[in-house]
Amino acid sequence: MARRSYRSRNGVTVMTLLLLVLTVALGPAPSSAAGDDWWNPAARPAPDSQINVTGAPFTGTDARGQVRGFVDAHNHLFSNEAFGGRLICGRTFSEAGIADALEDCPEHYPDGSLAIFDFITNGGDGRHDPVGWPTFEDWPAHDSLTHQQNYYAWVERAWRGGQRVMVNDLVTNGVICSVYFFKDRGCDEMTSIRLQAKLTYDLQAYVDRMYGGPGKGWFRIVTDSAQARRVIEQGKLAVVLGVETSEPFGCKQVLDVPQCDKEDIDKGLDELYALGVRSMFLCHKFDNALCGVRFDSGTLGTAINVGQFLSTGTFWRTERCAGPQADNPIGLAAAPEAEKRLPQGVSVPSYDADARCNVRGLTALGEYAVRGMMQRKMMLEIDHMSVKATGRVLDIFEAESYPGVLSSHSWMDLKWTERVYGLGGFIAQYMHGSEGFSAEAERTDALRDKYGVGYGYGTDMNGVGGWPGPRGADTGNPVRYPFRSADGGSLIDRQTTGERTWDLNTDGAAHYGLVPDWIEDIRLVGGQDVVDDLFRGAESYLDTWGGTERHRAETDLAAGAGATASSTEWWNPFSSHAPGRAVDGDRDTRWASEWSDAQWLRLDLGATHLVGRVTLDWERAYAKAYRVELSADGRTWRTAWSTTAGDGGLDTARFTPIPARHVRVQGLVRGTEWGYSLREVGVHSR
Repeated sequence: MARRSYRSRNGVTVMTLLLLVLTVALGPAPSSAAGDDWWNPAARPAPDSQINVTGAPFTGTDARGQVRGFVDAHNHLFSNEAFGGRLICGRTFSEAGIADALEDCPEHYPDGSLAIFDFITNGGDGRHDPVGWPTFEDWPAHDSLTHQQNYYAWVERAWRGGQRVMVNDLVTNGVICSVYFFKDRGCDEMTSIRLQAKLTYDLQAYVDRMYGGPGKGWFRIVTDSAQARRVIEQGKLAVVLGVETSEPFGCKQVLDVPQCDKEDIDKGLDELYALGVRSMFLCHKFDNALCGVRFDSGTLGTAINVGQFLSTGTFWRTERCAGPQADNPIGLAAAPEAEKRLPQGVSVPSYDADARCNVRGLTALGEYAVRGMMQRKMMLEIDHMSVKATGRVLDIFEAESYPGVLSSHSWMDLKWTERVYGLGGFIAQYMHGSEGFSAEAERTDALRDKYGVGYGYGTDMNGVGGWPGPRGADTGNPVRYPFRSADGGSLIDRQTTGERTWDLNTDGAAHYGLVPDWIEDIRLVGGQDVVDDLFRGAESYLDTWGGTERHRAETDLAAGAGATASSTEWWNPFSSHAPGRAVDGDRDTRWASEWSDAQWLRLDLGATHLVGRVTLDWERAYAKAYRVELSADGRTWRTAWSTTAGDGGLDTARFTPIPARHVRVQGLVRGTEWGYSLREVGVHSR
């Protein structure tokens, strides 16, 4: 699904000059606006944070009809409501004003000595000046993981600086909530998710009131890609709801026993969709009944592994990786405060350095959830999934040509990048420092050129991750205030809230309002090309979302087809592995052959069709070498596709469509000591 490339970097051509002329003639000016000062509210609370941006936000589309702007594909506006309500201190907004919103947790007074989560994750003793508004002596800060960074006015500044899409991931973790010392509510994950969704809508209404009523504010929750485009064309911020939680729908597993079923998954997906959620993670931090996770490393990894045990009764288990992808190394770093929570006599295991992959992949229930998301046209986040789970998800999506795959904050193995782009998916990088971010952007630049896509960032603010520190005022190329926004239409100065003024050079990315400053730092360090790719992010994200919405499952020509085989394995009179089991639409049944190499499965489609794609979902007994053969009359066969490197799982054979009534899978070499076993075979026209 390669897209038309947006650019050429091989010099200024006549076509480039023509496009520039058309842009001036047909496109809006960078700072065109729908009305005089529409971006300034009529009734901002007083006192409040300053925005420190002048000039009109850009509106409309470019000369090609494409929206413009930056994408934050991973943020947590309301994680202060998660984890029991006291892990992240301060609120995104408050009807009582900024002094109420930006205050520290009561247990942090008088000197922060009880900021336990801060020193567990960040070292030191957690001590800090707890006073927020109006002095902000010590927080928010780039290296403080427990203080609000998403105050609404700071988000407003990011919007004014050119951001046009934000994914607000509703987030929590029941185990962290249960073991954390301070809380003011229960730990049920879905209860927290519902609350955070409600508060997102409340924030929209809060902003609307400043601008004169419903629909007039800049903060707009969107539930489809067309709506998002309209919002961005108006110059406003399109907010997409996502979910990042460890046990969605109650789907935890205890001693490898699932605590949910298919009915729970369907009910949960329906509820989330009704709330407006359009993207989600199926696992996060802990293995659950749906999938295994990509590990955390270092001290935090050890602490999370303790949480894994407390949640599931098992620690992470590793194995040697089957392919070039690997999960994060766990390491042997100690986490004494977390390890105190383990039962007496239980300790975190050690791990072999050459066993980097989680033994758990996508479970049967997880696959059911993935297919349920596809039916609802939702986008799936693969960050935090183990490589085994991610590989299976990509196999499923490739088999169905489903583009709805996202990697939003650098938590997938980078060797999956081209498969994601090939599907039509979207990738954003974690909010690293400008040097690291620019280097990674350059590494994948050729692939973005190949597939004609833009780029995104995932700030993960309020996500307990840490953010770019200062490069220093004495660096050779500091951010110089004021500076111009990426579109050239706005002037951005240092950000002031209360008595504190932040400078990216000396404070780093302390809060969300400094996202435009960070982008300017990327321009200085990585060059204009990186910023240009980021400025195309909104269009590319909406391409992925729109493609997901438009996806239609193709007719499976093999459904209920007549099936014969060279042989059928017999186990007992109460189970059948007959050929028809491979085309009955039930992945819990299968055809199985006798235990020898030369075996085949043949399907009669009932009439001649164009056949261009065959999918084969292997059970553990797979073919290392096999052919897909087609025939119009059942007598003369031609090879349409073959492989000698089969590795099981879900294979998709694509080839130039050929008229055929009969399809034959001809096994040549077994991949195991058993025969061949296929759960389901699909046949499609393209």
